Amino acid sequence: MDGLFTAENTVLGIGNIILSDEGFGVRVVEYLEKNFTFPENVQLIDGGTLGVELTHFVTGTKRLLIIDSINGGAEPGEIFHLRGDEIKNHFAQKISAHEIGIQDVLTMLELSGKKIPHVELIGAQPFSLEAGTELTPQMQKLLPLFAYKAVKILQSWGLEVKK
Repeated sequence: MDGLFTAENTVLGIGNIILSDEGFGVRVVEYLEKNFTFPENVQLIDGGTLGVELTHFVTGTKRLLIIDSINGGAEPGEIFHLRGDEIKNHFAQKISAHEIGIQDVLTMLELSGKKIPHVELIGAQPFSLEAGTELTPQMQKLLPLFAYKAVKILQSWGLEVKK
């Protein structure tokens, strides 16, 4: 593992923070880091637009929660919660570098016998993918909701997360 520590539980925010709402996953992880405390067996990762490089950070994790903006062809702001094969199907249809990268990471781990046993993905349909380092006001309003959604998922995994 190249000396990297991987926690049993990983929250991974992905997205491109210079394309406004595309950076939503990263912004949710930042919000979680500022507003909550997590047990030692939970790691929060700003995956940004890293692709297969993320393999080093998630190999060995037992439960992975991915947070991303999800272009599911839905109304802006629509919320998605995907599990298992739904995640593979979602990423199989994507073309952005980080989304292809996540699909590759999950596939590589599966093929090498190191599949992550439990993977969930939460996200929202973006309002804008225009150049800009700030989320749209509408997406900004979803930050607390998604932070609590992530916390609830971690709690359902038996983890104690504190405000």
